[in-house]
Amino acid sequence: MAEVKIMVGGRQYAVHCRDGEEARLQSLAGMMSDRVNQVKTGSPGLTEVRQLLFAGLLLADTLSERSNEPRVAPPVATVPPPPPAAEPFDESDTLAALTRLAERIEALGDSLAVQLASA
Repeated sequence: MAEVKIMVGGRQYAVHCRDGEEARLQSLAGMMSDRVNQVKTGSPGLTEVRQLLFAGLLLADTLSERSNEPRVAPPVATVPPPPPAAEPFDESDTLAALTRLAERIEALGDSLAVQLASA
């Protein structure tokens, strides 16, 4: 657990969070501090507790408004076109390739036989 010092409404607080979430916590504290400053400006003389209460209510109101907004469906990804149709299978090409391969194997075998005979 990490300990983070955050500033809200001009006051520092030590808060624990999971490792790696420190920056997010700082960002959230900044949002809260902005709302506290908004409350201080709009209603000077409130106690710190009431400032935090009203700041929390402002954030809750913003969250409520956002959750009531109609959700826009994400754009539909375009589907790539199917690959072009493969050429029809031609047996003669395959047969010719296999014949050439067999001839090379026979030539290698003959070459090895000559080398073994001379060794």
